[in-house]
Amino acid sequence: MAMSAQILDGKAVAAEIRAQIRAQVAAGLAAGGRAPGLAVILVGEHPASQVYVRNKRKACVEVGFLSEQHALPADTSQSDLEGLIDRLNEDPRIDGILVQLPLPGHLDAEAITERILPTKDVDGFHPYNLGRLALRMPLLRPCTPKGVMTLLGRTGADLAGLDAVIIGQSNIVGRPMALELLAARCTITVCHSRTRDLAGKVRGADVLVAAMGRARFVPGDWIKPGALVIDVGINRNPDGTLVGDLDYAACAERAAWITPVPGGVGPMTIACLLENTLQAAQLHGARPAGD
Repeated sequence: MAMSAQILDGKAVAAEIRAQIRAQVAAGLAAGGRAPGLAVILVGEHPASQVYVRNKRKACVEVGFLSEQHALPADTSQSDLEGLIDRLNEDPRIDGILVQLPLPGHLDAEAITERILPTKDVDGFHPYNLGRLALRMPLLRPCTPKGVMTLLGRTGADLAGLDAVIIGQSNIVGRPMALELLAARCTITVCHSRTRDLAGKVRGADVLVAAMGRARFVPGDWIKPGALVIDVGINRNPDGTLVGDLDYAACAERAAWITPVPGGVGPMTIACLLENTLQAAQLHGARPAGD
């Protein structure tokens, strides 16, 4: 059977967002404002994290942001890392602070997240920002769920009243994704390792967000015909190719819309990080155009 799903091209949508941000930054500078500033902290030499940081830095340069990278040794102490965050919190040039996860095991990631000022928490992970999202008063929203909502908006579908299923309950994707979809007036089911009859729950989903990090875990016959299907997973095969959490070809035969891997949610996460940094700069008085 030929694929019937329409493709949600995150790469193309992200390029549009970056172009809009670049224009706003240029106009803000022309009006006498300053460039938004993002500081990225990388502890250790985790290969995937190095790739992510490099991509984020490249995106910052493309849109005209001030970009700082702080590469710290793997044995950096909690107090030294917190000290760096304190300095960046006080730095008027820096609007966003991003600590690349995962951190080495001896560091307390939760304490580090809470150390960042909520208005500089461009990852959207601070309890203050997650709390605002839960209360439907969002400020800086977690980047990946925000990107998913942007892609769902491109389908033109009215999400209100739809049954949405999320596979995965991480603090980075699953939980804030549930809050985003709830705010859109979906009826939410969050599935995890203890969920019973996962297949049955997925088969009832009008909207499916797969974010469990298991290659090709979801087969095509789990997909409800006409569903909106988002694959957040990114898994590397032994041959180096990247695949998502869905059996893509089989799922695309049944879905109305689907995201590819790569080129779906990944580019949107970085685009939304840039959006958050621009928003933070506006909160801090950088006054880019449109503020």
